[in-house]
Amino acid sequence: MITLRDTVEIDAPPEQIFEFFSHFRENYLAWHPDHVACRYLTDGPLGEGSIVYVEEYLHGKLHKLELHVTQIVPYSHIEYTFSGGDGAFRISPCEAGGRFTAELGLGIETPVLGKLLDGCLRAFLGRQIKALEQHMVEEGQNLKRIMGAG
Repeated sequence: MITLRDTVEIDAPPEQIFEFFSHFRENYLAWHPDHVACRYLTDGPLGEGSIVYVEEYLHGKLHKLELHVTQIVPYSHIEYTFSGGDGAFRISPCEAGGRFTAELGLGIETPVLGKLLDGCLRAFLGRQIKALEQHMVEEGQNLKRIMGAG
C-alpha cells in the first residue's frame, strides 16, 4: 500500500481543529479551492457509519468519491475508506496548539501482490500521486490559515 502523509502545526487547540471536521459538509468547500461538492448520503451529523459524497479536482481531473467513515475518536481522529484506499485525519496537541495529519493509503495491503501493485501504481500514476501529495499540503496550509482566522 502506498501511504501519503502531510502534517502541519496549527495555532489552535485540538478541540477547535476537530470541530472543523465535525462540520465537514459545511466547511469542505472553504477548505480548498479544488473542492467542488460535499453532501452526506446518510442522515444525521458526521459519525461512524456516515457516508460522505465529495467532488474535487485532483491533477486537473474531477474525482467523485464516497467516503465511508469507519471510526471517530473525538478530538483525536477520523478514519474513512473509499474505493481504492483509506484515509485518516489525525489531531494531537503540540506546543503550537494542535498538530493535524492527513493520511491516505492507496492500493491493497497484501505482502506480495500489494508490493507489485504499489510499483505499478507509482510507475503509471506517478504524476497523479505527486499532485495528490501537493493537494494534501495545500489542504494543511489552508486549514492552518482558516484556524488562524478564527
